[in-house]
Amino acid sequence: MPRIEITSDTLTEALARISEALSDTAPLMQDIGEYMVKSTNDNFAAGSDPDGKPWAPRTQATLDAYAARKDKPGPRPLIGPTKSLSGTISYEAGADDVTWGSNMIYAAVQQFGAEAGAFGARMGVNKKGRRFFMPIPWGNIPARRFLGVGKEDQAALIEIVEEYLEGAAAD
Repeated sequence: MPRIEITSDTLTEALARISEALSDTAPLMQDIGEYMVKSTNDNFAAGSDPDGKPWAPRTQATLDAYAARKDKPGPRPLIGPTKSLSGTISYEAGADDVTWGSNMIYAAVQQFGAEAGAFGARMGVNKKGRRFFMPIPWGNIPARRFLGVGKEDQAALIEIVEEYLEGAAAD
């Protein structure tokens, strides 16, 4: 088997720095987290999934519900009057991983969709004394992926990793 022996102190030191940088990639994970939060916010601005596919439009029933509450919907699906979902995108980086998303209780339903009644129903008596039964959710909700790594993201993430390694080698 061929053997290569490195005798250059400069190269040996650069490889040692790269090895050290790879032993704790938390700074890299932070860079990736920041990028993915920005990318996800761009998805909200465009009203599309990570690959650029437009989200399903709001249904007339949803628009009617906004009108009944006297709320004005945002310009695109997933952007309501409070902008709660789009305003809570954050990340958490560890030594060798990163997660990002929203802490809103309904975020997963928006991401993956849900059939009417998928989470049971709410029953009760309204203010007029009438009994009601309302499935949760009350209508079908199409998946509107706002999280994920699209093709453009993949290229950007490779660049982030390359810059991280180049920076480690050059230090």
